[in-house]
Amino acid sequence: MSDPLEESPEAPSRFGRLLGYRLTVWSDAYAEVELTLGPDHLNRAGAPHGGVLATLIDTACGYAGCYCPVPGRRRGAVTVSLNTHFIARARTGDRLTAAAHQTAAGRRLYFARCDVRDQTGRLIAQGEGVFRYRPGSERLEGEPAEPENNRTGPA
Repeated sequence: MSDPLEESPEAPSRFGRLLGYRLTVWSDAYAEVELTLGPDHLNRAGAPHGGVLATLIDTACGYAGCYCPVPGRRRGAVTVSLNTHFIARARTGDRLTAAAHQTAAGRRLYFARCDVRDQTGRLIAQGEGVFRYRPGSERLEGEPAEPENNRTGPA
């Protein structure tokens, strides 16, 4: 028996569940992903691991370009390149929001930009990326949804 959450395009991947992020806003060309920083998100110096912040940026940008309004269908993409800029240090317990906008799109590629802010609105990190649509995901109506173990997700 499959888990209905795993079949939803809004559901985080297994990796996403491991990190603890969640998609909170998703519309055409826009997405927000949230994460509350815990001790498991820190590096050896006690600061949030850069990989956690890069993952939030990558995930939010991936969702921003892959919205599909058709129930039972999804769109997916893979990351071609990702640039990250770490600006301020977040702390354990901070609620981080990665807000991403698709900035441009062609037939096969799209571009997105993301700001990561804490609960006070302080800018923690920024990033931008280039993403390539998976075959069948180039059009807004997407492709039939597949179970999680057979897909690569939005990004």
